[in-house]
Amino acid sequence: MKKQLIECVPNISEGRDLKKIHAIANTVTTVSGVKLLDVDPGKATNRTVITFVGEPKQVIEAAFRLIQKAAELIDMSKQTGEHPRFGATDVCPLVPIANISMEETATYAHMLGKRVGEELGISGYFYENAATAEDRKNLATVRAGEYEGLKEKFSKPDWKPDFGPIVYNTQVQKSGVTAISARDFLIAYNVNLNSTSTRRANAIAFDIRENGRTKLVDGKKIMDENGVPERIPGKLKAVKGIGWFIEEYGVAQISYNLTNISITSMHEAFYETSLSATNRGLRVTGSELVGLVPLQAMLDAADFYLKMQQRSLGISEKEKVKIAIKSLGLDDLKPFNPQERIIEYVMNAGATKKLIDFTIADFAEETASESMAPGGGSIAAYVGVLGISLGTMVANLSAHKAGWDAQWESFSNWAVKGQKYKNDLLFLVDEDTNAFNKIIDGFRLPKTNVEEIEIRKEAIENATKYATEIPYKVMETAYSSIEVMLAMMEHGIQNSLSDGGVGVLCAKTAVTGAYFNVKINAKDIKDREFAKDILTKAESIYQKTCSLEIKMMAIINEKL
Repeated sequence: MKKQLIECVPNISEGRDLKKIHAIANTVTTVSGVKLLDVDPGKATNRTVITFVGEPKQVIEAAFRLIQKAAELIDMSKQTGEHPRFGATDVCPLVPIANISMEETATYAHMLGKRVGEELGISGYFYENAATAEDRKNLATVRAGEYEGLKEKFSKPDWKPDFGPIVYNTQVQKSGVTAISARDFLIAYNVNLNSTSTRRANAIAFDIRENGRTKLVDGKKIMDENGVPERIPGKLKAVKGIGWFIEEYGVAQISYNLTNISITSMHEAFYETSLSATNRGLRVTGSELVGLVPLQAMLDAADFYLKMQQRSLGISEKEKVKIAIKSLGLDDLKPFNPQERIIEYVMNAGATKKLIDFTIADFAEETASESMAPGGGSIAAYVGVLGISLGTMVANLSAHKAGWDAQWESFSNWAVKGQKYKNDLLFLVDEDTNAFNKIIDGFRLPKTNVEEIEIRKEAIENATKYATEIPYKVMETAYSSIEVMLAMMEHGIQNSLSDGGVGVLCAKTAVTGAYFNVKINAKDIKDREFAKDILTKAESIYQKTCSLEIKMMAIINEKL
């Protein structure tokens, strides 16, 4: 299962005392697996924005510790600042980054609020996608009256807190309250122009941003019946924007806040800005990303431009990131290093090296070493990777073949499917070794008394089941991947017919090798009903794979 990632962006009501700020921010680093990305203090606002990322449970723990420390060090009865606020940790939004839905993220927001209320005695409200009522979605509404108005707010039946004490007490007086949410990712994104004119940049910003521009007739503002200036909406929703001149680079930019990238993405903002600039006699030369970006936003940008070029979408992640950088001109003003700017890559920096990160030679050396892992299961999965990689290659070649333009999308779909199988099998290369190591860990558990012996037995049994399920998953995935090779052998470039055939043979080897591992691990499972079931299903997949190998040979003999 792919790792889930969420980002947390707590805003604390302290922007001047660096000792306090660092003490609060550094609580995040005490949680294993959480990466502190940024600490941005503001003196005038007396507010600091802290950004960290990790897997959901670890992020919740880090957020809890941060809220606890902020409540210890910040006395809201003495705090002042220009920014609206009502708590030591004023807001604590959770943002889905990878492999997690907004609904799941909202569930984690509720878990955090429950802990904060019950364990810390701090009250608060849920807002945006975590809101418990429609009138609590908007943060400005929830925070109305600010810290100074909390006593009155608590007295109103409609504004009882969602978590924590519902009466105004000494804790509320010191720490204030905290607003917790699940919200979409916000991107600060600037588009560069071949101009120095702030006025022209603003005109483009008004074309694009949701709020648009004030409606004018003969140079005069048009007012509605309430005396408010009427507006002409811009092209894109969830976009704020303004034009400015950047002295450092000597160019004008449109500075955007993309407040919900599921509504308006980076590439949509860039593309529409390019059209507007062209219509106004200007040209977009590139763009600049402020802060970090989720990997998916880069992949979506690459797919957008690949589709426009009628190119296959089934290429590698690395190539897609390159295409996104060049298509959006993210390296126009200064170098853009994906390892430093993409959240998932920053998260993985310094992580333990995986088998799939080895060179081919190093992988072979690691396999040939005295260690029992990686073994046949990991090798079977990797052979499957090689097989589907060949099938995907043929799909990409076919999508790009001259004269086959009408079929590019069909071949692209096959290539995308192939990439999915490839990535699933790559995950299983390491997971098979991880599963074996879980069995070893089980045998290393203490067994000095009856309770420890039972815990050890259960751990070994569960680990052995898992070590049987993983090669079974290799069998399933490698078998399913054969559909790509056979489709390409029948409809793809015929000069690559042999490549498709080798791909099928690799997949067959992966299935067979993984089948051996299912059988050898299943014999040690005490739950014989479980063992019998998985062996029966594995035998079925093996037989069906043998049938597909025969089909592949028939195609080879017919066409060669």
